[in-house]
Amino acid sequence: MDAQPAQSELERALDLAHDAVARRERTIAELRRCLERKRVGPAAIEAAVEQLCEAGLLDDARYARRFAEDRRELELWGRERIARDLHRRGVPPDLIDAAVANRAREAELATAVLLLEQRFRTPPDSDRERNRAWGLLVRRGYTPEIAYEAVRAYEHGSSGGRRAA
Repeated sequence: MDAQPAQSELERALDLAHDAVARRERTIAELRRCLERKRVGPAAIEAAVEQLCEAGLLDDARYARRFAEDRRELELWGRERIARDLHRRGVPPDLIDAAVANRAREAELATAVLLLEQRFRTPPDSDRERNRAWGLLVRRGYTPEIAYEAVRAYEHGSSGGRRAA
């Protein structure tokens, strides 16, 4: 079996790869899956991935950092949900750890309280409401400890320095 892809197959792989990353930023694993679905051969996929990485169009570390920042700021996700989603997208574990580790505990807590402020008009005043608020935070990827602390902080009027607009 020939390790080098035929020139026409490599050109097709590069065209498809460029189209895919032009639509949206992708991880290396996502691009591989995309090219596999288009029935591109393994050698052509590897060559295309290598060329796009060298050109700076594919970079899992950059992708993980941007994804984590966007999900924290726009979706108010916690580090666990961000890590799960990056893993699902094929980002290597060391890059996931680096993307989620640069967030201070206080900032994570402040974001969790901000989410509660946006979702609940008033602080919870019953066990049932506290459980709902805690469950929301855990589903959004906050650790149970941060979720508990955020519910208590919101209940007592402390937002950790951030307030909803």
